[in-house]
Amino acid sequence: MGTQGSPVKSYDYLLKFLLVGDSDVGKGEILESLQDGASESPYSYSNGIDYKTTTILLDGRRVKLELWDTSGQGRFCTIFRSYSRGAQGILLVYDITNRWSFDGIDRWIKEIDEHAPGVPRILVGNRLHLAFKRQVPTEQARAYAEKNGMTFFEVSPLCNFNVTESFTELSRIVLMRHGMEKIWRPNRVFSLQDLCCRAIVSCTPVHLIDKLPLPVAIKSHLKSFSMANGMNAVMMHGRSYSVAGGSGGATGSGGGSKGNSLKRSKSIRPPQSPPQNCSRSNCKIS
Repeated sequence: MGTQGSPVKSYDYLLKFLLVGDSDVGKGEILESLQDGASESPYSYSNGIDYKTTTILLDGRRVKLELWDTSGQGRFCTIFRSYSRGAQGILLVYDITNRWSFDGIDRWIKEIDEHAPGVPRILVGNRLHLAFKRQVPTEQARAYAEKNGMTFFEVSPLCNFNVTESFTELSRIVLMRHGMEKIWRPNRVFSLQDLCCRAIVSCTPVHLIDKLPLPVAIKSHLKSFSMANGMNAVMMHGRSYSVAGGSGGATGSGGGSKGNSLKRSKSIRPPQSPPQNCSRSNCKIS
């Protein structure tokens, strides 16, 4: 799994997903419904394998998916075994109008448990637009998914229904499993107001908020936001502020001692109001 990318990359995470299931369940239809990304395999050969990339937005992070469609025919089982290495997620696809394809999911689960144990998976019922020909009831498929610890989706590539949502949910499961949820949790933005507040307090110490040319009500909200989110001790323009404990010792005979001099410590928080009578002898920017 790719980590957070450099600025030149167009994504933050890179995940490899496999689409497995019997032949003619519509796995290729799901890939073809994705408009973005490339369809050429990064390898020189792709016998029996369909490949597609797509990029989704998940909680403000760009997740690039490499989707591999392993053919459901028996002669491609060895291909599945080789491509299952390094896969972070698996979509088990069946056709809701084909009872035989749903019954074959058990065989695919055994194959996954043998060659890709522990990989997160979801169950996908394809061709929902043909519900009038349904042979697999939704309740039965949902109960089967719960029994095997999987999330369940019914999708329709023709109507563009639940296709992206199924990929997004599997991506969320994979990233949370690898502990990535805690990386973007503090950066979540639930409103435009929070976005503006975060941008301001990230570069303005709390004791300088009163000097901003903003209404009193907004400045009060900024102070509350800064204290609530623990952002009142951040650095401003790369410089951290620290003030000595006593101002009288700086003018005395012991003004040069370590007890009265400024300490370059990250644990000292800036004062809540501008320091009075601040001079070079008792205030220093480290």
